[in-house]
Amino acid sequence: MTLQVTIDCADPRRMVAFWAEALGYVPEPPPGGHRTWRDFWAATGVPAEELPEGAGDTPESVVDPTGRGPRIWFQRMPEPKVTKNRVHLDLKVGGGRTVDLKLRTERVDAVVDRAVPAGATILRTMDEPAMDYYAVVLADPEGNEFCVV
Repeated sequence: MTLQVTIDCADPRRMVAFWAEALGYVPEPPPGGHRTWRDFWAATGVPAEELPEGAGDTPESVVDPTGRGPRIWFQRMPEPKVTKNRVHLDLKVGGGRTVDLKLRTERVDAVVDRAVPAGATILRTMDEPAMDYYAVVLADPEGNEFCVV
């Protein structure tokens, strides 16, 4: 079994650019030498009427270049996000509680410092030195929450 994370969104191109930067992933190239994903889907028999305008013209998924992390697909949806996520991503960069809190904080802040210029919004910082804990909750360009821990 493999795991794919699917994120509903209005603008897959924007989400691919953001999450590739945030995760150190790359846009997934179309398979089998096809010029676009749309060309690949057409070659595999997906009817044109099932492909909305623009679908697959640019990559709509990102992959971990090392092959360790899951593929993330950004599925175009016509309706906007209206409520809090029921599932979210945790970018675990700190190293866990065996790593000094100061170093974990620096690692988290370094990722946040890259994510904000790429389009993220900081929602809140969970700075709990007495609990030996530090994390930042952000929203991606479409408002989906994620944590950097």
